[in-house]
Amino acid sequence: MAAGNSDGRMRLGVFVQAAGHHVAGWRHPDAIPGGPDLALMRHIATTAERGKFDLFFLADNFTTGYAEHPSSIGKFEPLTLLSVLSAHTTHLGLAATASTTYAEPYHTARAFASLDHLSAGRAAWNVVTTSYPKNGAVFGKQHPPHAERYAMAAEFVEACKLLWDSWDDGAFVMDKAAGTFVRPGTLHVPEFEGTYFTVRGGLNLPRCPQGQPVIIQAGSSAPGQALAAKTADVVFTAQNSFDDAREFHRGLKAQLAQHGRGEDALKIMPGLMPIIGRDEAEARALFDELNRNLDMKQANTVLSDRLGTDMSGYDLDGPVPVLPESDHLKSRSALLLATARREGLTLRELCYRVAAARGHLMVVGSPTQVADTMETWFREGAADGFNLMPPFFPGQFDAFVDQVVPILQARGLFRREYEGTMLRDNLGLARPSSRYATAMQGAAG
Repeated sequence: MAAGNSDGRMRLGVFVQAAGHHVAGWRHPDAIPGGPDLALMRHIATTAERGKFDLFFLADNFTTGYAEHPSSIGKFEPLTLLSVLSAHTTHLGLAATASTTYAEPYHTARAFASLDHLSAGRAAWNVVTTSYPKNGAVFGKQHPPHAERYAMAAEFVEACKLLWDSWDDGAFVMDKAAGTFVRPGTLHVPEFEGTYFTVRGGLNLPRCPQGQPVIIQAGSSAPGQALAAKTADVVFTAQNSFDDAREFHRGLKAQLAQHGRGEDALKIMPGLMPIIGRDEAEARALFDELNRNLDMKQANTVLSDRLGTDMSGYDLDGPVPVLPESDHLKSRSALLLATARREGLTLRELCYRVAAARGHLMVVGSPTQVADTMETWFREGAADGFNLMPPFFPGQFDAFVDQVVPILQARGLFRREYEGTMLRDNLGLARPSSRYATAMQGAAG
């Protein structure tokens, strides 16, 4: 049993990039090219629910351009899309990315609370600080340095949690006979005055079905881990070495006690790109085909973003150069450079890796080989589950659901039926009580 999973079951999410995660995935004959395609999104969501997945997970960005990743050039706004998908699913968690650097707490808290009500308790917020300066340029603002972005994020999340506790559970009685719409004394108006954000006014929605939406955090740097240990329910991390993943898992879980949290309170789900064939040879042929179709300008953009340095002037067939520390994706750039040094990769080979899985774990093989790797990581305490990153949709995701999930179920590693209808039920997470209810109970005691 993996540490932090008292029920002995791994958790699974699907990280949805419409054109596929591999930069050339959209070009495969079996791929739907992507873009804002609602029919494709519905197919992925209903397939994930058929496979008993915990999460449908959406990243986000604010930029577009010829050389961007095809999944980023044209895409739906995440919360709008998830609101539609909430009507086509009944158990699947719906996770959207939203920035704490280029938004306001009230708008974000209101949007995720609305999604939680629309979905009957299945909303999750992936808290990001927005790593890339070019995303900030869209707003005409100076991009804050790394440490300041995380200070802003901590303040932003605290303000949102205050807003989600604006009303007590059961406040909206709507008693026609008595003429009482909400019970008196159940509104708690936040008076939040921070360094970066101010909130003075309650949220105009009843308390969420889940109490609060599930909080996901993706930062693996020291500030990112500190924020996750305090505030997150799920961590989405990039790890491609078993030993490093297990060390990260142990280290982050150890920080939970500082905040009075048990290991079950946080699920760590590394990204995983499975490239699936009937056997390993077929899977490797598929990976080779994807790489032959790469647009190297787009691949270089993805690599440059992850390393925090423009790599266009370097020799692709030379060694990976020594680079200055990035102030953007600190942990990701360090991970990629360490991988290149450890495996002696050329810059081209690193570019291929990043164009595919962007530093996440990649398994190229048969359904059994994919399941074997997942089982090892789970049972040996390197992961509580995985966020799947198919190279293209829908074929490779369908293959995982139809061929890998049954193996995991047969081994007792993954559920056959959902535990409940709310996301917190299925993740094995407690419903947070209102801070005011806790205070009142303490006063009464």
